Amino acid sequence: MNAIERCRTAALGGHVARCENEACAHTVVAYNSCRNRHCPKCQGAAARRWLAEREAELLPVGYFHVVYTLPAQLRDIAYQNKRVIYHLLMKASAEATLTIAADPKHLGARTGIVAVLHTWGSALTHHRTCT
Repeated sequence: MNAIERCRTAALGGHVARCENEACAHTVVAYNSCRNRHCPKCQGAAARRWLAEREAELLPVGYFHVVYTLPAQLRDIAYQNKRVIYHLLMKASAEATLTIAADPKHLGARTGIVAVLHTWGSALTHHRTCT
């Protein structure tokens, strides 16, 4: 948070750009950015550009974001048996998604799935503690 608060201020240093035309001599002070990936000043434009590029890749169909969470009681077991538990989690979540989507009470459709397994948080700590 400290870096983001100081972003593009004198606290992070900067540089001076001055027009070389003596009649103009317009001067602009540009302060350095924090380059933090969470900073809206630094990464906002890049994030919007990335999102627009990803949206251009989408098919013209409805999308759903579904999250399956491993119960807290199984986190330590999963940490010690990653390959087995993560395989079971991905298989069970895919089967559940396909089954629910096929049910006429819900979508009544055959769906496709893009799955991502997140085992690390944004602070690069393993998801094993209870919250």
